[in-house]
Amino acid sequence: MHDTHRDYLPAAGSDWALPLYDPMQKLLGADRARQKLLDQAALDSNARVLDIGCGTGTFVTVIKRSHPSVDVVGLDPDPKALARARRKAARAGVSVRFDEGFSDHLPYPDASFDRVFSSLMFHHIPDDQRPNSLREIRRVLKPGASFHLVDFSRPDGGRHRLKHLACASSHFQANSDSRILSLFQQAGFANPKKTGEGTMFLALLRLAYFTAST
Repeated sequence: MHDTHRDYLPAAGSDWALPLYDPMQKLLGADRARQKLLDQAALDSNARVLDIGCGTGTFVTVIKRSHPSVDVVGLDPDPKALARARRKAARAGVSVRFDEGFSDHLPYPDASFDRVFSSLMFHHIPDDQRPNSLREIRRVLKPGASFHLVDFSRPDGGRHRLKHLACASSHFQANSDSRILSLFQQAGFANPKKTGEGTMFLALLRLAYFTAST
């Protein structure tokens, strides 16, 4: 189901930092950003959803707790993060399927999901892997289904305020609004659009929300 020989960026950047991942995400405001993404998706009670790059499982657990009848799947290449995600879901008393894998080679049949989410993960994907990832996301979505993404993004022609810090990698700087929308179009999505903006970390990090359908 996954290629164990591939490199990936751990959920917290490094394995040693994984215990700090959840409290840091909460402190930075990730929970609020993800709740807005979930609201945007307007889930039906019988939907099947996939969260790509689910990390330690916070978002999928929230989805399942707020929509108990929805079938929820989380995917991530980091086995240590997935172990934490499984424990988190068990403590919350919710049933979530967790799979190990990569966004550009999804281990699911065509037309498997009603919604696919990507929350604060897209900037981790190398630029040359993003087209394949989006094509795979479109492949596993049912006809008329939708993809919902929130990530750090810079205005066209602008720069991130934190451009000199380590988090402002080349992947981060490549996340312009127009670039993301262009990749959606190239992958064959219908009606790609930016649906909103937000901020994290004392308003120093700009977020943008996007959606597209099949």
